Parts: sequence; structure tokens; C-alpha cells
Amino acid sequence: MPHKATPLTPRQKRAQQNEKARKLLAGANLREDNSDDEEEYEWIYEEDGDEFADEEEDGGASKKRKRQSAANKQERTIVGAKKGSFNCMIGDSVLLKAEDGNPPWVGMILSFLEDEDGDKAADFLWFSSEKEIVNKTKKRSDFLPDEMYITPGTDVNALASINGKATIMSERAFKKKYPTGKVPKKSKDQGRTFICRRGCNTQSAIYTDEFDWENLHHSTPEDMEKLVDWIKSGTQSTKKRKAGRPSKADEDFRGGLVDDDEAELETPRKKQKHSIVTTPRKVRTPSKLLTPSHKRVVVKKPLEFTPLGTRVLDPDHVESSPFQTARSRLHVAAVPTSLPCREDEFTSVYSHLEAAIYEGTGACIYISGTPGTGKTATVREVVAQLNASVMADELDDFIFVEINGMKVTDPHQSYSLLWEALKGDRVSPTHALDLLEREFNHPSPRRVPCVVLMDELDQLVTKNQSVMYNFFNWPQLRHSRLIVLAVANTMDLPERTLSNKISSRLGLTRITFPGYTHDQLMKIIQSRLEGVPGNIVEPDAIQFASRKVAAVSGDARRALDICRRAVELAESELHSQSAPNTPSKSGKGDKVSKLLGRVTIATIKRAINEATTSPLQQYLRALPLGAKVLLAALLAKTRRTGIGESVLGEVIDEAKRMCKMDTGNQKMVGFLLSSSSSSKALQYPSKQQQKTPRVIGMGASAIDLMEAGIIGLEARKTDRTGKIRLSIGEEDVKLAFKDDPEIKNLGF
Repeated sequence: MPHKATPLTPRQKRAQQNEKARKLLAGANLREDNSDDEEEYEWIYEEDGDEFADEEEDGGASKKRKRQSAANKQERTIVGAKKGSFNCMIGDSVLLKAEDGNPPWVGMILSFLEDEDGDKAADFLWFSSEKEIVNKTKKRSDFLPDEMYITPGTDVNALASINGKATIMSERAFKKKYPTGKVPKKSKDQGRTFICRRGCNTQSAIYTDEFDWENLHHSTPEDMEKLVDWIKSGTQSTKKRKAGRPSKADEDFRGGLVDDDEAELETPRKKQKHSIVTTPRKVRTPSKLLTPSHKRVVVKKPLEFTPLGTRVLDPDHVESSPFQTARSRLHVAAVPTSLPCREDEFTSVYSHLEAAIYEGTGACIYISGTPGTGKTATVREVVAQLNASVMADELDDFIFVEINGMKVTDPHQSYSLLWEALKGDRVSPTHALDLLEREFNHPSPRRVPCVVLMDELDQLVTKNQSVMYNFFNWPQLRHSRLIVLAVANTMDLPERTLSNKISSRLGLTRITFPGYTHDQLMKIIQSRLEGVPGNIVEPDAIQFASRKVAAVSGDARRALDICRRAVELAESELHSQSAPNTPSKSGKGDKVSKLLGRVTIATIKRAINEATTSPLQQYLRALPLGAKVLLAALLAKTRRTGIGESVLGEVIDEAKRMCKMDTGNQKMVGFLLSSSSSSKALQYPSKQQQKTPRVIGMGASAIDLMEAGIIGLEARKTDRTGKIRLSIGEEDVKLAFKDDPEIKNLGF
């Protein structure tokens, strides 16, 4: 007696129906394939094609022949694949599964191959609907409900993603089969039958001439190669192609063409704003409490920022004088019209980026060089030129996002920035990482290449180096189309800081920006100063500044800052000069007046001294002589005793000995030293008739230094018993006084 099946409960029936409906909506079941899902695809070779066709005609009753040896299989040409009763050949149109229940993709099989993991895959030529056309202004308005455009884009996908066959036909054949112009909803061909009458580049919205699908040949690999070449040539930029009569080969391949003169052009719609910057409104509180079963769904809105008030400078005010014009052009934030002395590096970065965008592949490019060598500026100029090519319909569109390690508080925020650039949604770093993993691991013919500039790479290194690993691993995935430009200041950062698994994924594409030479720095500064009236900067001054910077670092920003500060000094000298005196007979006054308002070598020296010295050193060099002698004596006392704290009286005695030993300045003893009887600041009892050295102004100098934070002074009733110590580094004092002509002979 057969076993009776257990009846399902109503809840199990509803769950089974929901699962079946979900699979139907996601397109999970193959109508052509009645075999078990666990079966794998098998290759169909060229010599087996006729036998396989006969098996189909006989209803699949006969069995296939036994497999031959592996060596013979490698020599044979693969023309198809089969899985149970389902088969697909070269030139067939198929549906491919899409994630998250999206409509399936439509593609045509170009060839069969095995991917890097050894799985069976195929190269597909994609179809796209009118919704996927990026350029909305050039988009045609005469599209049909079930129309698909054949595109020049190709991609390799696993055969496991095939979700059945699709039917492509011409408009004439479609209307003959479906007189209403639509596929009935209850028909098994719903969502699987489409019209194709034109090819289209979805990025530039360039269409081919109208053709008849039944007249296209796409049954052999040779036919598919010709089809791809014809679509690429027909969807290229019209600015590059010359309008003329098509070749005979194109006419023979296309078959019958339909005139497209009757197509009406639609007026381009006004571009809509995606985001409006307004003042954030106050969130309304609900008037009454809601039960948990009636919770409202709150949609997260993007953050809105109140625009700050900006001050617009008048160009006439900025360039009212030659000095203001030179200062504005020498500023490091000024964007020049061209980047001199970086032609080779520009060409290298441009060629790598253009090739990756054109081929639709991922890439990693590591750019290294010392600060101020034009790395970031060159990359931005390359991106600007590529954008110009996109606007001229010479290159496919791409997305550009810049991630600066100095501008993010946490390296993991890079995930949120990248996802926001791709989709426009702002999510948390953890959620963005999950979304990016799912995005780059699934094939998508609609994906636009994305160029990521990761500046200040050393600031994005974490403890487990997960951020670096993900950003360098995603471009290696087949479907990512992610191009990463990693910019760092050190050449050996991958080998010195990153692990082996990360440095290996970085690849061998590395571009090094060497430091600028003095000739290149001169050319950069002169290009900035072109057109400045008055010739206020002398060529010798430019050469001097260039040689000074090139000998240290070759930093172009440092050279521009020095020249800009020199222009400011020259302008201040010109404005602060007094009324012109009566010219002398020697003519020296005329020579000095001619140098005013011009940047000379002396002006560059002053600017370099200001740039290389700290405010502390400037303060120490401007101290009076008494304060300098006090610091020199305190430093000598500390160096001899090895104790950081000393008694003020002992420091004064040390100052007397140092002044007497100064052979270079004999007047220092008479100027600074006097007996206690002649000093009004300090009087001793009459019982002590001894004479004690006293440095004039030493008490006031000590108080001033204490208030400035240079020394620490302990207050006592008597002057000489107070404790004194140095509050700054000894090296700072030595560096400030080593070239001082007044006290350079006191041990410095």
C-alpha cells in the first residue's frame, strides 16, 4: 500500500505559494530547462553540432556519444553548452539573472570559455532598454514598449547565471505575431520577447541606422565578430566619423535598412536639480503616540546644509596693481592653464586611465613622489581632459571620486564616500562595505566605470589594513570596473607598511614623480608670472629661489610660497618708503630708489629666512643685549653643572665671567657691568664693603623672559637667591644665537 502524503497546513501552503511567487518574480525558474538544478553545463563542440541537432529533431530519444580524450577536446571548437534538455549556442539571445529581484538582463552569446576559476562561462553582447541610456538630451523619443537596443558592450559571465532563452525579432515580425503591439501578460513569452531595430551606445546616445533583425547574420563566430565591429563603428562619435556613403561590406551585412528620416526629434528637457541647498527645517513631533503595530516608515533624507555667506572679489580689485596680480598667480591654490614639466607623467597616467575606461576593466595605479611634485594636480588635469573627451562623445562616461586621507576622520569613511559617489545614498561605513561587496561581486552590464583618487594614502592605513585590502582587491574582480589611483609621498610604502597580500594586489603599474630641478622650477615660476606688468621680479631672484628649493626638496609649492612672500616684502618696502630726498651728486640714491618695489636676491633671502625660521627663533633674535647675555650665561651654567635649575646670583656671576672673556667686544664689560655701589637697583649693608658685580637691566630682562615663557623664575625676597631654569630647548637658543654678531663670542 503506497504511503499517503501528509497534508499541508494552511500556513505551509501560504509559505509554499509565497516562495513560488518570489521565484517567479525573480525569474528563477527556467521554462526551457526541465532538468535538475544540480546538473552542470557540458560543452557542445563543432563536430557534435549536427549530431546534437539530430537529437533535438528526434525528441531527444537517442543518447550522445562517449567523451573523447582531453587532448582532443582542447583542439575542438566550442560552439554551445547544454544542461539537461536546455542548450544554448553561439548567437543565441538569453536572459541572465539579476540580483534583488530586478528584471533579467538580455544578452547574446559571442563565445564560450572557461574563466580564471575554471568555471564554464560565456562572453555576452548586451541589450539595453531606453531606461538605461545615460545621455537624456540625445535620447530618442520613438522607442517602443518592448524595444531593446543592441549595444557594443560585452562582458564575461558564468553560464550558471543564464535564466532561459530570449526571443529577439524585428518590429514587422513582432506586430505580425502580436497585433496589439504588446505581449499578453498570461503568455509564456511575457518578459522574454523583445523588438530590436537599432544599435545604441548608452553613454553617448549614438544610434545606428535602423535595420531588420531577421536579415542580420549571427549564427557563427565569424558573423558575431562582424556584428560587433559593425555596432562599434555605427555607435562611434559623429565628430570623428565622416558622414558619407556606407561601405559595400556594411550594406551586405546589414541587409535591408529602413529610412530614419521620419523620426521626430524631441526638444531636450530642462535638466532637473537633484539637490536643493536649503535651511534645515525643524522636525515635527507626532501629535499623538502610536502603537508599535502602527509604526510609520521614516525615509532617511540626505543631510541639508545652510550655505555660508561668501565674498566675491572683483577682478579689477584683485589685479589693480602688479603686486596683487603676482600674488594671486603665485598662490598655490591658483589653477594654471597648463602643468609645465610634467608632460611624461601626464601622458603615462592619461594612457592608463583611458585604456581602463575604454576596455571597461579595473586597474590599480600607484603614484609616488615627494610633496609638491605635482602628483594630485596632474591626476586632476588628466581627469579634466577625460571629462572633455566624454563631453565630445569620444569616450564612455565615468564616475570620479576623490578620497583624501587628511580630510576623513576615520579611514572606514572611505566606504561611505565611494558608495555615495556610485549611488548617491549616504549610509554608514559598515553598511556601505556590505553594499560595495555585493555590487562589485555581481555582474552588471549597466555599471559605469568609477575612478577613485586616494590621496594621502599613508593616512588611510589601519591596524588590520582592511581598507587598503578592499580598495586594492575590488579592481581585480571581473565585474567591478573600478580604477584606483593611490597617491603617496613615499615610493616604498607598499613594501614598508602594507602586507604582502595587499602589495601584490597593487600591481606593477607604478608612476614616480621626481622632484623638480632648478630649471623646471624656474620654468614654473616664469609661467605663473607671464603677463604681469612692470617686471617686478628679477630673473636672478627667480633663479636664486629655484636653486635654493631644488637643493633641498624640489617642492614647487615651497618655491611659489617664497616668491609670493618676496613680492609682499617688496610691496611693503615700496609703500613704507619716505618722501624722496634731494638727489645726491654720487647717484647712489637713484640706484637705491630703482631697487625699491622690485624682488631682488636680497628680498628672496629675507623670504627664505622667514620661511625657515620659527616664531620662537625670531623672538630670541630680537631680544635686547641684556636678555641675550642672561640666556647665554644660563645655558653655560646648565651645560657645565649638568643641572637644569640654577641660582640667579650664580648666573649673574657667570655672565660677568663670560663678558670679561669676550675678546671680540672689549666694550661689553664697561657697558654691562658696574660695582654694587654705583647700582641703584641693589644696595647692600654698609658692613659689607666688598664690591659685587651687577649686570645692568638683568632683573627687568629676567622678568620679561619669564612672562614670555622662555625661562622659569622663582620669586624670592632677595634677587640673587631666586631659582631660574630654562623653559625651552637648548637647541633653540643655540640655533638663534649662533650667528648673532653681539654674543657669538660667548660660547656660541
